[in-house]
Amino acid sequence: MSVTLSLEVNGKPVSLEVAPRTLLVDLLRDSLRLTGTHIGCDTAQCGACTVHLDGRAVKSCNVLAVQTAGAKVTTIEGIGSDAALHPMQAAFRDHHGLQCGYCTPGMVMSALDLVARHPAPSRDEIREALDGNICRCTGYHNIVTAIEAGAKAMKA
Repeated sequence: MSVTLSLEVNGKPVSLEVAPRTLLVDLLRDSLRLTGTHIGCDTAQCGACTVHLDGRAVKSCNVLAVQTAGAKVTTIEGIGSDAALHPMQAAFRDHHGLQCGYCTPGMVMSALDLVARHPAPSRDEIREALDGNICRCTGYHNIVTAIEAGAKAMKA
């Protein structure tokens, strides 16, 4: 059995058939080939799959695709391009906020959610907002610095 699902992904209308148990992360990666959204744990612990659902950060491994009917989903592919990185992406690059890069899309999407709610977050607020995102490579110092710089660049 399948369900017809219509939603907006990265500003474009999408309509497709999905199984009722399809997770949003699987819809994005397998059906729409938006592989910037990573699967790290399948238990909503690591944050690698973080996307925006109607403007709020969610872990897409914890959302059924059918729950997004009529919604607006934004993935890492929807915030910038190779030619023009989003200021937060550029800050991660410029401040070495990534190493292997696996967690980076989720970190960036969580950071954008934070900055949308708190345009000038403190370092403690940044650390608290990243509580649900795990990076196995760094000590988070450069990630926090990158988010701080990204927030400032977004205000400019």
